[in-house]
Amino acid sequence: MKKQKHQENSFGNINLKLNTMKISLVIGTLYGDEGKGSFVNYLCSQAKNPLVVRFSGGHQVGHTVVIGDKRHIFSNFGSGTLQGVPTYWSEHCTLSPFGIQKEGKALRELGVEPKLIINANTMVTTPFDILQNHRLDNKNKHGSVGVGFGTTIQRNEDHYHLYARDLQYPEIRKEKLRLIYNKYYGYNFNPEQPYQNQTTRKLYDDFLNACDELIDKYEIVNDFTGLLDHELIFEGSQGIMLDKDYGFFPHVTRSNTVSKNAIDLINTYKLPISSVTTYYVTRAYQTRHGNGHMTNETLDASYIKDNPNETNVMGFQGEFRKSVLDLDMLKYAISCDRYYNPDIFSKKKMVITCLDQVPEDIPVTTKTGYKTVKFNEIAKYCGINYKFPVYSETGFKLNNDIIIK
Repeated sequence: MKKQKHQENSFGNINLKLNTMKISLVIGTLYGDEGKGSFVNYLCSQAKNPLVVRFSGGHQVGHTVVIGDKRHIFSNFGSGTLQGVPTYWSEHCTLSPFGIQKEGKALRELGVEPKLIINANTMVTTPFDILQNHRLDNKNKHGSVGVGFGTTIQRNEDHYHLYARDLQYPEIRKEKLRLIYNKYYGYNFNPEQPYQNQTTRKLYDDFLNACDELIDKYEIVNDFTGLLDHELIFEGSQGIMLDKDYGFFPHVTRSNTVSKNAIDLINTYKLPISSVTTYYVTRAYQTRHGNGHMTNETLDASYIKDNPNETNVMGFQGEFRKSVLDLDMLKYAISCDRYYNPDIFSKKKMVITCLDQVPEDIPVTTKTGYKTVKFNEIAKYCGINYKFPVYSETGFKLNNDIIIK
């Protein structure tokens, strides 16, 4: 694939009618697995010239999209990719050359050529970050996905950086990797000596191969001013109650899952706030992977129908748990996001998924106790007037019309 070049303009020369821009933010509300990927895919199908912007988390997400007979779980590309929508990978995310290589191959086998534009300051995950992740989580059981996301962030906080821009310069890449492997992680590895520990050597060589493939197939840019002629769809990661500042530590992610990073990007590029709509996505019940606090687990949840196509039910994270929806937890999560994303900044809408898996009268709890409500009462309780109910991973209901993508 020949890389498509995007012109990097100065802020003063962005030749756009910014007042006509349409910007969407898709935010998970609780602990992830709400259906963000399916909803991003839906928004892409309704948009003119869309661009998906990843602004939080990184390659640890698992966003499922179904179009016809194609089903894919996105981790390293935006959820509009099956429609040919390009992805901008911002500096607020981590980047996995191994993950991009593997997922890119899977997408090409589906007949899809992924389009990815990467910010040059994106943090790169090495294979030794992944090994460290496994060692730590086997000990601490924090519910990590196990792909080196948190350890990559910790390493960068400790000043051992490896950025996407570094991958383009072999000598810089080699020396930074040597320092990471030997000084930071305590390996005894010399890239110049071919005859060493075979496992370490293979990991290193395979990683360089993945890096070379990445810089050959995809584009690395300093900013995305050359991409602002697109309709922007910001795709969040996980959920607000896994945010490093608002979740139940230590069972949290290492990033801000609220709108904070998206708002920073919108403000940096002076995009019009009048065009921003935030979609808060929640299932009609609670879910969580692995360890960590989740309310209402002692209440009967047998009313929740099983989904035979459920994604990531078991894995490195641990058990996939379900419980009755807690409206106060939902309201709290949205209030955390509104600190960065007040109502004067964006219009607010609520997306309620998996309504086909619960009764029409939905069991919920509030601070006054257990009760049942209609779906529109969930949004009202959280102070949001607009409801966007979703009945399956491919069916959306808007203004009483069912839209199947």
